[in-house]
Amino acid sequence: MGFQQGLSGLSASSKSLDAIGNNIANSSTVGFKQSRSEFADMYANSFASSSTISGMGGRTVAVTQQFGQGNITSTNNPLDIAITGNGYFRMVDGEAVSYTRNGQFQVDKEGFIVGNTGQKLTGWPFDLNANALQKGGTPTPLQLANGNIGAKTTGWTEVAGGGVSAGLQFGMNLDASQLAKDRTNPLAANYVGALNPADVKTFTNSTSAQVYDSQGVAHTLTMYFTKTAPNTWEVRTRFDSDPVSAPNDPVTNLPYPNVTFDSNGKLVDNTPLSFSTTLTSGATTPFAFHVGLEGTTQYGSPFGVNTIKQDGYPDGVLTGVAVDREGVILGKYSNGQNRAIGQVTLTNFTNSQGLQNLGDNRWGETFASGQPRTNDPGTSDLGSLQSASVEDANVDLTGELVNLITAQRTYQANAQTIKAQDTILQTIVNLR
Repeated sequence: MGFQQGLSGLSASSKSLDAIGNNIANSSTVGFKQSRSEFADMYANSFASSSTISGMGGRTVAVTQQFGQGNITSTNNPLDIAITGNGYFRMVDGEAVSYTRNGQFQVDKEGFIVGNTGQKLTGWPFDLNANALQKGGTPTPLQLANGNIGAKTTGWTEVAGGGVSAGLQFGMNLDASQLAKDRTNPLAANYVGALNPADVKTFTNSTSAQVYDSQGVAHTLTMYFTKTAPNTWEVRTRFDSDPVSAPNDPVTNLPYPNVTFDSNGKLVDNTPLSFSTTLTSGATTPFAFHVGLEGTTQYGSPFGVNTIKQDGYPDGVLTGVAVDREGVILGKYSNGQNRAIGQVTLTNFTNSQGLQNLGDNRWGETFASGQPRTNDPGTSDLGSLQSASVEDANVDLTGELVNLITAQRTYQANAQTIKAQDTILQTIVNLR
């Protein structure tokens, strides 16, 4: 027995202790992947024969990382993102590209989403209409715009097959039990004269909604409904606080056709009503949009407004973000609007074991890893994302402590073989 075997055992055990110690040191590192030492024996052969002469000890052939899934922990940061399944976040720092499982992100002063060591997260940016730009090409750094989202005027949308989708939509019930009012016949018992917004006796019901011009300024459109005959309702409007010029003056003009219902209380014609007025504020004029009454009914229950929807909104600034399972970043704005502003991509490799460890929880592409394959989360062999969460290290701390004891015993045993060899040699030296 020589010193070679014991020394090789000490070297292998020392490297095993290094790997175990590194695992324990990073047991709280987000996205960390534990390592293990892998060993092989060493033998010497004679020149004349292939038969084994003697074992020469052991050696560490590799320290490999184990890319198993870590536990998912919830956080309070919506930009913390955990990967469930395969894949890596693609990060860039200038021209340098790296990959990580650490999803602890924040926004830098320029609005870029960055990791805790400063690299920028990449993906597909979206335009103002939430359409992905350069999808399928090289992912680019994702940036949250800190500026205003801009305003959108209340309007209408052309629909396939003709017709329009109303920019302002009411859903209500007009009370069928209300008595009809007569504006024109002075001999009628219920003659009420011209509509007066200040006199509730001159109309049956009213409701209001806000609409927005091209500069995002809010205006109030009030609609007055007057029952003039069975199943028939007159509709007049008032824009802001004063009657507007013809044909939208509710006092002197009838801007809309009557709204009629069938004997079952269903709306006979749900074609949107047209509204138009002149603005002098500098916003786009005429200010025109369609008002829809689809879903409005006439039953014997009291008047009530069930829904009000309109497609305009004022200006707003970004107040928060959320990330869905497919990586779409949804911006939340102060005007109540939500808009998709980008999509996080994931990258995978044929051989993750071939990635080069760059430190800081980052890996680099190598020839052994194969080329990167980048796509949307949840597609192909890529995992999905979980917002406001992080992936813990996949270190089993209990198991590592047991491994530490085993490696320590192995180290001590190899040291004993060296000590025994030294004792034998000392005996030989002491021969007289």
